[in-house]
Amino acid sequence: MRRATLRTLIDPATATIIDRALTLRFPGPASATGEDIAEWHCHGGRAVVRAVLDALEALGRSGCFRLREAWPGEFTRRAFENERIDLNEAEGLADLLSAETETQRRAALLMAEGHFSRLLSGWRERLLACAAQAEALLDFSDEDDVPGEGTYGEWRAAIHALADDMRSVLASPSAERLRDGVRLVLAGPPNAGKSTLLNALAGRDAAIVSEIAGTTRDRIEVPVDIGGVAFVITDTAGLADTTDDAIERIGIDRARLAVDAADLVLWLGDPGAAPRADAIRLATQMDRPGWTMPDGADLAISAATGENMAALRELILTRARALIPGEGDYALHKRQRDAVAEMTAALDAATGEPDLLIGAEHLRMARAAMDRLSGTSGVEEMLDALFGRFCIGK
Repeated sequence: MRRATLRTLIDPATATIIDRALTLRFPGPASATGEDIAEWHCHGGRAVVRAVLDALEALGRSGCFRLREAWPGEFTRRAFENERIDLNEAEGLADLLSAETETQRRAALLMAEGHFSRLLSGWRERLLACAAQAEALLDFSDEDDVPGEGTYGEWRAAIHALADDMRSVLASPSAERLRDGVRLVLAGPPNAGKSTLLNALAGRDAAIVSEIAGTTRDRIEVPVDIGGVAFVITDTAGLADTTDDAIERIGIDRARLAVDAADLVLWLGDPGAAPRADAIRLATQMDRPGWTMPDGADLAISAATGENMAALRELILTRARALIPGEGDYALHKRQRDAVAEMTAALDAATGEPDLLIGAEHLRMARAAMDRLSGTSGVEEMLDALFGRFCIGK
């Protein structure tokens, strides 16, 4: 029990050996799903796996056992339904399975290991204590034994402190930017070297490079991993002041929209003409004869020769780290943030409500939002979508 043993797997229909495998048994409820589980660790060849599955399917057809292949995410869903994990840990596991960068992996692992769930458990205990205190205060009022103002003040102070803790979590970076990538936009006038810079950052020829101004007519988006952080780098059309070309005008309009929506902007033009105050002003093409450093530039680079590109990557990472969870931090998805915001609003309403009975109702609403956040109620509609993201079985 809970010890790996070497066993011979034999096809019952033909009595032939399929494989020699390690077998493990995990009795419930102390298993991953809370149920009795047996695992066979076979050799990984496709023929071996297929032979094992064929033998199991034959047993199922014979009526000896009720067997079927697991659905996507079924084991994790069973763990959730058997209360081995909560909904937030399940979402963290889903993020871990799809993580492509080191920062995504770290944040997802923290969520999957229950760091946020433990914080939520502490919130729940404090919220229940506040709700119990409200009921006690109401009982006093029913018995015409009115508590002092200090008792009410302590109750409101406890709720206010809990709401402040929730607000501090809401102030942290969200998971969407970590998952989808920091939006980094390259902008500047025509022929400023944006496409060359994109290729240098991406490490491949993602955009066409030409001496002809206006080569890039539309936005080009390339996902890139820089220093373990996910970015989506957008190369834009040159921001010409005037143009008679209708297609180029559309490209310029789209470039301006991309700049407005960007998390970070690399500006490759006149430093004084940067479209945003927070843009990183680059002096490019420093390898060209007669080049001089313009006033107001943050950094001079040559994407063609690679000069100062390491410094640029570090500058980009420094700016990006303020937008994503730091090392040792998890990040909340929109569903989680919305629930925490709903709880915070309910707590604020409770502290500002002069009628204690209505204040107690606001606390009940906060508890309902917390139940939805942990997955104990009101989440049936999103479970299929969540577990459908998992690989078969997992």
